[in-house]
Amino acid sequence: MVTPLDHIFHEEWGRVLATLIGFLGDFDLAEDAAQEAFAVAAQRWPRDGVPSNPRAWLMTTARNRATDSIRRERALAAKAGLLAAANCADVAMNTTTFPDERLELIFTCCHPALAVEAQVALTLRTLGGLTTTEIARAFLLPEPTLAQRLVRAKSKIRLARIPYEVPSFEILGERLAAVQAVIYLVFNEGYSATAGDSLVRRDLCAEAIRLGRVLCELSNEPENVGLLALMLLQDSRRNARMNERGELVTLEEQARSFWDRREIEEGLRLVETALLLGRVGIYQLQAAIAAVHAEAQTAEETDWTQIVALYEELMRINSSPIVALNHAAAVAMAEGPARGLGLLDALQARGDLRSYHLLPAARADLLRRLGRAQEAAAAYRLALEFITSGPERRFLERRLAEVQKALIDRP
Repeated sequence: MVTPLDHIFHEEWGRVLATLIGFLGDFDLAEDAAQEAFAVAAQRWPRDGVPSNPRAWLMTTARNRATDSIRRERALAAKAGLLAAANCADVAMNTTTFPDERLELIFTCCHPALAVEAQVALTLRTLGGLTTTEIARAFLLPEPTLAQRLVRAKSKIRLARIPYEVPSFEILGERLAAVQAVIYLVFNEGYSATAGDSLVRRDLCAEAIRLGRVLCELSNEPENVGLLALMLLQDSRRNARMNERGELVTLEEQARSFWDRREIEEGLRLVETALLLGRVGIYQLQAAIAAVHAEAQTAEETDWTQIVALYEELMRINSSPIVALNHAAAVAMAEGPARGLGLLDALQARGDLRSYHLLPAARADLLRRLGRAQEAAAAYRLALEFITSGPERRFLERRLAEVQKALIDRP
């Protein structure tokens, strides 16, 4: 059950933290203060009621906690600047040099002085409010490794005095790729939650889409537009991805009447706009693939040949194993499961996705379609070893039960 505090946390965490970082200039101090403010809220609000302006209450409480923390520091003189900033927080927290302070936070986290992996992890932690565990799963990394990455990133920002600001227009382009990656990873964590009983975390999807819009306002660079189009087209299928029993529904079996037509129409317009701008990139191509799905009235009408061609172009500029996996699945739909299975077997032999559950899950599905029930069952069991999402686990367990029944019923 989602409580009012849970909802407010998801709505306000990124803004509260971003604003605190902006005037304190210290990630750890700001995060500690924000966490303390939310902890106090969790204790008081059930008793006293939610204040009329939760964000202002959280800001004030966090400011006071940060001020108290600074005063407790032995080296108070060295912290005098922070203390002065804290005392002026009512002004500082209501002004910004950019329309959204969270975008300033993204550009800070995505500074080129940081490794790309650290950029993404830090922004997911600070802006999206994802836990270290969730981020580690998204990266397929051990949790201690990810935790150390976050510590090093924060230290680098502090020691290198990386500014909290949107970069000048002259260097904006070179910083966009990391920002785009961050936004899309936030969306993906919302669209297919890595853990728990909820397949979709709508708050993260909405946050990523909102940030995508802000990014497009900043620059109509084709990949910005393509990224927003991709997220809208994928999000349009959100309400069809689970049935009334909370079970995962595959794209092939979804009731398309549940798809959000407004998001589809906007997404299709943006895809056309992005492609006309030229300089085709990975988000535009993925958006074009999503557009082919959106334009099909039924699953049977999907133009899989066109999707395969788009994936091949995507592989030309981004040869990641995830893209190769999706390409193989598309080939299976266009040319038959045996052809797709061959590509998946080759991908498995490379070992790049050794602990990624969707590879054995995809192999299991193709083996099931080919009537190779015993091999399909083994592949489903392997996929279940790596799954952490409740809805996905239940889906794979149902499919495993189906192929096991087929083995028992076989004459």
